[in-house]
Amino acid sequence: QVHLVESGGGSVQPGGSLRLSCAASGSISRINRMAWYRQAPGKQRELVAAITSDGATDYADSVKGRFTISRDNAQNTVYLQMNSLKPEDTAVFYCTQGVFTAKFTYLEVWGQGTLVTVSS
Repeated sequence: QVHLVESGGGSVQPGGSLRLSCAASGSISRINRMAWYRQAPGKQRELVAAITSDGATDYADSVKGRFTISRDNAQNTVYLQMNSLKPEDTAVFYCTQGVFTAKFTYLEVWGQGTLVTVSS
């Protein structure tokens, strides 16, 4: 079994920064794609940023130039550095990791979500 634990959410004023972390634990062989999604109140969940196993990244247009996704393969952890935050960034952020387990299965695992609130 594989679990993801997210941290780093909270409240910040517009223009501020936050760094989210998402660490995987369990029976892990290697991790493929890692990504962050978010869901604002009354809206559908949307992709924020993704990073492949070889470091290629992809961002939603709304966060390009402000957010940076990175990963630490040794720690099975993905990060999301969020700068110049705006009120419209307020949402629950979820991480997901594509995990090849030690039992030769593939799992798409989701974190529990962490709330980011941007408000003055």
